This record gives sequence, structure tokens and C-alpha cells, in this order.
Amino acid sequence: MQETFLTEFQKRGYFNQCTDQASLIDLMSKSKIKAYIGFDCTAPSLHVGSLMQIMCLRLLQKYGHQPIVLLGGGTSLIGDPSGKEKTRKILDKKEINKNIKSIEHVFKIFLKSKNSKTKPIFVNNYTWLSKLNYINFLREIGKYFTINKMLTFDSVKLRLEREQSLSYMEFNYMMLQAYDFYELNKRHKCVLQIGGSDQWGNIVNGTDLIKRKDKKFAYGLTTPLLTLSSGTKMGKTESGAIWLNKKMLSPYEYWQFWRNTDDKDVINFLKLFTDLDLEEIENLESKSQDINKLKILLANETTAMLHGVQAAKDSESTAQKTFGDRSIGKNLPIIKIKKILISNGVNILDIVLQCKLANSKSEIRRMIKNNGLRVNNEMVKDESKIINLNNFDEDNKIKVSHGKKQHVIVKII
Repeated sequence: MQETFLTEFQKRGYFNQCTDQASLIDLMSKSKIKAYIGFDCTAPSLHVGSLMQIMCLRLLQKYGHQPIVLLGGGTSLIGDPSGKEKTRKILDKKEINKNIKSIEHVFKIFLKSKNSKTKPIFVNNYTWLSKLNYINFLREIGKYFTINKMLTFDSVKLRLEREQSLSYMEFNYMMLQAYDFYELNKRHKCVLQIGGSDQWGNIVNGTDLIKRKDKKFAYGLTTPLLTLSSGTKMGKTESGAIWLNKKMLSPYEYWQFWRNTDDKDVINFLKLFTDLDLEEIENLESKSQDINKLKILLANETTAMLHGVQAAKDSESTAQKTFGDRSIGKNLPIIKIKKILISNGVNILDIVLQCKLANSKSEIRRMIKNNGLRVNNEMVKDESKIINLNNFDEDNKIKVSHGKKQHVIVKII
């Protein structure tokens, strides 16, 4: 059987639910369509929690369909309540617009722009949401929504069941997202919205609105919410978010995140987050390859996709030097400290806080007690240890390490 967007979508593990799968398969076999995914603009970058959605857009392009990237300049002013236990911090327009410009750069890395038929269309829903007249919106759009149905959706129901506050502002979010789909259908003939499974209710509202208002068919497709084998939510770690932006997270730290993937997740992640052929991945799995080699393959493929092939090679080389040769390695994240601050000596606790390897001095003391902190590969046994100029090498660098996986270079400037 000929491979299609939807067959590969399922094989790679992206599929969760579809509003009308048979009809969508038929439509996509006969014509090329436009499909969209919406993204929050509440930070200057997306993190790997959004990577599955980005890979879905990439897969659309592979099969000749055109992705629409909706950047929520309007809805980010409100905040999606889906999966949230409390109201998000309200951002101003200036900050959101700055975030949008930064986030667009991420998509320009992952998505191709040379083919006019498949290059991504970037839209900002502030364009139409900012022009809505509230009275007209209630008359023209609000009449299609019932409170009864809105209360059944998880984004609302779970917050109410936990007796957590849900503002009327957030309650309106699902209407605005449905209206986004309606506008994209009208402006760009977009017939498919893709989103995480927590977006199912919002997506169905959109397909229903298009059908009831314009008598047209539109479709919804969701991906499973991804958690690591450890139960941790994808995209977050103990040390913070895994950003898709080298200004916020170095290529080495990004590479190291994938290198540290749990054994149980490696094959799944190769399918979800790389362009490797599925048959090749299955062969690797059947041959019972050394799991560490598969982790390095995953780290190299994912890092090359975002930061380039050279960054992936440099990161692997740095890891080899750091863990194998026990040297400093050139591609580790760097923290710069002025020479004058080091001249009189600095307590190790303050150095580690600067490196962001811990959130508090008490946490660092526990590291030391558990033999988990090293400076230049030597164990730190005393929390009163002073770091001075003598600890730095000829390049004015020292390496500070927490355990086997977290390393930071401190450089004197």
C-alpha cells in the first residue's frame, strides 16, 4: 500500500483521535490540503514539549500538503486553560510580539520554504481577534455554543472538579480557538486542525462551527500527550525547560537531553523526533543494537535537525572528552565571571548557583554530602571550599560538574 501522510502519521505514533478518519483519508488521497496547528507565544521560545506538533507539520510538507503555523498573538493575551491548574501570567502585546518573532525562527529551521505549494503560512490570530465586536461576536458566533457542552470539556471540567479558579476570560478561550479555525477555513481554505489530545474539545468546536455556520466539512486530528517513561511531562526536566533556542539552551545541553533518554523511550523517540526511515528504525530495534549507540544516534539526529550537523558532531565530541577523556570539552555551556570577583576567592556554593546546577545552597550542600559535586573532575568534600585564580587553567576555565551528566564551564573574563 502506498504510504500517505496519515499512514506514516499512525506508524510513527502521532495518532490519537480523528473526527472523521475515513473521510479525511479519502480527501487527502485526492487532493493536497492545508492544515494548521496553533502555538502559544507566552515565552521567547518553544520547548521540546511542542516538538511533536512541529514534526507533524514537517510530515505534512513531506507529502505535499501545506502547513499553517498559527501564532497566538491574540489568544496568548488570554491563555489556554487546557491542562493548567491556574490562570497563566498575563503578558502585554509588546512582549507577545517579541516572542512571536523569536518563535518564528524555530519554524524556519524545521520547515522548508522553497516550494511555494508547501512552504509554511504564518498567521497571527491577533489580526482578526483584535477586530471583533463583542456584541456581534456573541450574535454571530456565540449562538452556536452551549454552556452545557462547554462544561463537559476537560479544560473546563477538570479545573471545576478540583475546585480551582477558572476565569470567564479563560472560559471564552475555546470559542476563540474555534473562531480561529473558522477564519482560517474562510481565509486560507484550511480544512484540518492538528493538536494535542487535550485540545480535542476546542478542535471539535471549530469543526462544528464551520459546519453549522458555512455548511462546510472540516476535520480534527490529535496527537497523544507525551510523557517520559519516568512519568515526567515531555519538555521539562529538573534543571528546567528544554528550549528550542540556542540562546536559551546550548546545543550541547540539547544533545545531552536526548543522550540521557531512558532506555524504554529510545525507539519511540527515534520514530517521533527524527526523519529516520521507519524501516531503518525497525531494523535497528530488531538487531538489538547497543542502547547507548542508539541514544547517541537519537541525540545526533535531533541536534542536527535543530542546530546543524556540526553542532551535533561537536556535542558528541564534547561528551566523549567530558566522560571518556575527563577533559573540559569545548562545547559545554559557559558561565562568564569577571576576574575581579574571583581574585579574592569565591565560595563554591556561590559558584554552583551561578552555574544554575542547583536552585539553593541547601541543595548544593546535599550534592556535596552525596559526593555529587566536582570541580575539574575532583570531588568537592567541603562546602566552605574557596575557588580562586589558581583553580583555573591557562584558558581561564574550570569545569563544574553535578553527577555524571551536568557540566558547566566557568570562564574568567
